[in-house]
Amino acid sequence: MTATIYHNPKCSTSRKALELLQEKGITPTVVEYLKTGWDAATLDRLAKSTGKGFAGMLRMREDEAKQLAADGASDDVIRAAMIASPVLVERPIVETAKGARIGRPLETVLEIL
Repeated sequence: MTATIYHNPKCSTSRKALELLQEKGITPTVVEYLKTGWDAATLDRLAKSTGKGFAGMLRMREDEAKQLAADGASDDVIRAAMIASPVLVERPIVETAKGARIGRPLETVLEIL
């Protein structure tokens, strides 16, 4: 099985998701999105594939994300903010041929393995 994890190595939940994949015998492609940033096509695909939409992918621990949600920002505004500030995307996100899941709680990743 092929998988991609959008990963922040400083995040314990993200590290646990990577460990879970490895325990299942999966060697995922690791994308450190804080270094590589996001592009619109990837964000569009993940918003659809997670079933969460852009608002559901916001990392609500970030003040800017809270403000976007409070303002009822459009998908276009949220996408632009995520591209400008990659930390606004909740982590980790695991993507396989079966879809994508935000690993909070971690067990949701099992749905796509």
